[in-house]
Amino acid sequence: MKTNIVPSFKEAIQKLEKYCAYQERCQLEVMNKLKTMGINSTEAAEICLHLVQNNFLNEERFALAFAGGKFRQKQWGLKKIEMGLKAKKISSYCIEKALQSIDPKLYKNTLYKSAEKYWMMVKFKTEYERQAKTIQYLRSRGFDFEQCHEIVLELRTK
Repeated sequence: MKTNIVPSFKEAIQKLEKYCAYQERCQLEVMNKLKTMGINSTEAAEICLHLVQNNFLNEERFALAFAGGKFRQKQWGLKKIEMGLKAKKISSYCIEKALQSIDPKLYKNTLYKSAEKYWMMVKFKTEYERQAKTIQYLRSRGFDFEQCHEIVLELRTK
């Protein structure tokens, strides 16, 4: 039987320092972690301040890591990355900086590879349906409609 023992202020800081050192975190994740630990909101704010002042918590660094990771690992488009960052309550400035950090050539190449892969495997009755399904898939991955349409037209003429 496990009891919920609220850690002391010092213990909470140590745990959160380890939590933030393990991987980049945003303030929302830290606040949620503190809430599950049973820390009151006043102490939680003090702990967050300590983490920011000691560079364990950095919103811009988190946004850059989040955007880069989601793009490289999951091949997310800019729109989906932006929505993910907004869901984590990241500032507009940091979101913009993170989106700009993605190399446009690499982005277009990733979009093309995703489109080509889906284009080859999608089941369709008509060519129009194939185009529509491919565009819909790419849009669900967070890519812009105009870019998706352009790539699909390119694939169609191949």
